[in-house]
Amino acid sequence: MQIIITDDGEKYNGVIKSHPKSHILQTYEWGQLKSDYWKPYYLLFKEDQDFIGGMLILERKVPGINRNILYSPRGPVIDLQNYELLSQLIQQLKKFIKTHKAVYLRLDPDISVKDETVHQNLKKLGFYIKPKNLNFESIQPKFVFRLNIKDKTTEELLNSFHSKTRYNIRLAKRRGVQIREGGREDISSFYNLMKTTGERDDFVIRPIEYFESMYDLFVPKGFMKLFMASYGGEDIAGTICLKFGNKCWYLYGASANKHRNKMPNYLLQWEMIKWAHSEGCEIYDFRGVSGDLDPSNPLYGLYRFKKGFNGDFTEFLGEYDLISNNALYKMIDAGLKVRKKIMHLKK
Repeated sequence: MQIIITDDGEKYNGVIKSHPKSHILQTYEWGQLKSDYWKPYYLLFKEDQDFIGGMLILERKVPGINRNILYSPRGPVIDLQNYELLSQLIQQLKKFIKTHKAVYLRLDPDISVKDETVHQNLKKLGFYIKPKNLNFESIQPKFVFRLNIKDKTTEELLNSFHSKTRYNIRLAKRRGVQIREGGREDISSFYNLMKTTGERDDFVIRPIEYFESMYDLFVPKGFMKLFMASYGGEDIAGTICLKFGNKCWYLYGASANKHRNKMPNYLLQWEMIKWAHSEGCEIYDFRGVSGDLDPSNPLYGLYRFKKGFNGDFTEFLGEYDLISNNALYKMIDAGLKVRKKIMHLKK
């Protein structure tokens, strides 16, 4: 296998998009979005004359030492069940790790936890398996809901939802909630709703420039839509949906504190699902929920909301680290835990 590092975004995306395990977090644009804090590398895998996959690797410097960490979000895009192929790839990635003075390379592939073959392959190839978590401790959510929309009409999809979910979608329409596709000028309104949501639900939000960059990178490519919900001429909720290959992802959602009884979030989800369906997508991914299904869990409401759309509760394999220096790895891991605690205290 030959690894080619490229800056040709169209060529790179073309290879990634054609693979069954294509993912929006492995696109050229995602690397560009993260380039303020990470340095992106775009790798293509070639066997004989054919491209068989690819991989976005993000590189970040470790403060205070001349070392880096590497991360491939939902990568690599390759047949991970093929041990021989994967072994060839890992041997070359070890050279990449060494050349880039990396302490470790982290993967969190888009593979179900039920796929024992991939788990065993990564384990045999020397990956350290991060401890299982139930909430949102990992970089990408370990638990999601995924709705299969392939070969189904929108009427069939709507009828498959929980009766309460269908009721709330219709209620939002009856109460006068209006949905529109947002333009770049709507980013500021969406951001204000994000700030409100972050304060209400106690999480840190990204700066407005992040969402502006996302819009500028993804919308011209047809990979993103901003949906805004309004009532009485006032924006009361908004969502960001990303599309690539045969999948669509609900990435961000925000809502005002008032008019929540108008159920705009239910109607927004339905409009995004219909958009994904019209674009020929096969999977609609609701993204993260908690794996702790105890109703007393503060995150249970999010689980219940997404469950109402009748998607499949999916657990991914989780995070796998290929470590080059165990001592530095433990030091960095401890430092990241302290940093998270400090950020939480500041919040």
